Amino acid sequence: MPRYALSQRALHWIIAVLVVGTIIGGKVIENFGFEGLRDTFGLDATNAIYTYHKTLGILVLALMLVRLAIKLRLGKPDYDPPLTRFERIASNATHGLFYGLLILMPALGWLATGAGDFPVQFFGWNLPPILPVDKALSETLYDLHAIVGNAILTLILVHVGAAVWHAAVKKDGVLRRMV
Repeated sequence: MPRYALSQRALHWIIAVLVVGTIIGGKVIENFGFEGLRDTFGLDATNAIYTYHKTLGILVLALMLVRLAIKLRLGKPDYDPPLTRFERIASNATHGLFYGLLILMPALGWLATGAGDFPVQFFGWNLPPILPVDKALSETLYDLHAIVGNAILTLILVHVGAAVWHAAVKKDGVLRRMV
């Protein structure tokens, strides 16, 4: 079974871990809100959670752009044995959505944060906002950010389910392409 290049496999798994961490942080922020986090954990921990979430998001954005460039350069290995027509369409759609949403998600976060007049943090640095301050636009962008996050979570479940199905039921070696 042909495999992805080592760089592609490494980026896949690094991004997967970062995305899971980012989603966990996002769900904590979504469920508690700033005031709830501050009242429950204190201001320092709240600021750390926000910084962690933003930093992971920027890392996902940067690594997805690198991953896209590598994919455009190297392509992807053939399936051996070939997928059915339905599997091929589902695979291409899922991967295309992943690439698009994993670039869109952190971009929306960056745009929403800057438009809300909040710091766009990457580790200890503040990145420049992309949009001028506009609180109403910021709220809309945050709403879209949350919707895209839920779409990514759904795609993760579909993707993992398909990988398990290929490994446990079909036993066709598809999973070996990425491990």
